[in-house]
Amino acid sequence: MNFIIVLLSFIAMEIVAWLTHKYIMHGLLWRLHKDHHKKESKGFFEHNDFFFLIFALPGIVCLYIGMQHYFNSVFWIGLGITIYGFAYFFVHDIFIHQRFKIFRNAQSPYLKGIRRAHKMHHKHLGKEEGECFGMLWVPFKYFKKTNSLLD
Repeated sequence: MNFIIVLLSFIAMEIVAWLTHKYIMHGLLWRLHKDHHKKESKGFFEHNDFFFLIFALPGIVCLYIGMQHYFNSVFWIGLGITIYGFAYFFVHDIFIHQRFKIFRNAQSPYLKGIRRAHKMHHKHLGKEEGECFGMLWVPFKYFKKTNSLLD
């Protein structure tokens, strides 16, 4: 049962991330997110990196509360949130944006599709007219454009 809670929490975080990206990052908190699209930051870190902390807090709180209550379901929800955070960091920051120069030549059709979708998201420099706000689940058209699934 705990595995199911972790899995559902992980899946829910993709939905939360999509909604937050579209309506908060490209809305109310665009000021923090815009340097991620316009590359205004000169250093390793961007203002956008504050979202990492914002997203980490619910996971940390759930883990802490769940541990205080003998690893109840709140702990497993926090674990699902935390695992999603690691996946986000790995896929978005390491694989897609190459903050660390590894995994540059991935040949997986899935990885090529999510990279393509993210590239299409970044073609829009403003907060309006964005597309593809997800990270792990993106529309099938981005997989078709890689031609990898059709070979």
